[in-house]
Amino acid sequence: MQMNQEELMDRRIQRRLAQRRRRRTRGMTLVEIMVVVAIIGMIMGAVAVGAMSQLEKAKVKNTKMIIHNVQEALVHYATDNTDSCPKSLNDLVAQKYLNKDPKDDYGQPLMYACPSTHGSDSADVWSRGKDKQDGTADDITSWGP
Repeated sequence: MQMNQEELMDRRIQRRLAQRRRRRTRGMTLVEIMVVVAIIGMIMGAVAVGAMSQLEKAKVKNTKMIIHNVQEALVHYATDNTDSCPKSLNDLVAQKYLNKDPKDDYGQPLMYACPSTHGSDSADVWSRGKDKQDGTADDITSWGP
């Protein structure tokens, strides 16, 4: 009779081991999959925040370069013509000082004032910035930092 109990214990142990092996081969549980998806989502969120801030910095830098190019075109215009200021920036395009109508990286036309009201020798050129409103903190100007 004792052998039967030992055999029963062996069989139970073998069944449990077989069940554990089957569980391992079945794959991942729903909770495990959800944890993995949550971790991937958090990583993607962190990457997106970093990428968006870099994108905004790139837009500001590119707009500054466009403003610089417009100012150079204004200097060439003043050198070639008797009047130092064109009536609008479209005159620079019409007379081939610029290839196309100057717009900032936010899709808005650049603003222009000639003669300068900020003490420089040339004209003032600026972008209204991200909020597309004139005179706010995000404006990108030719006369300041």
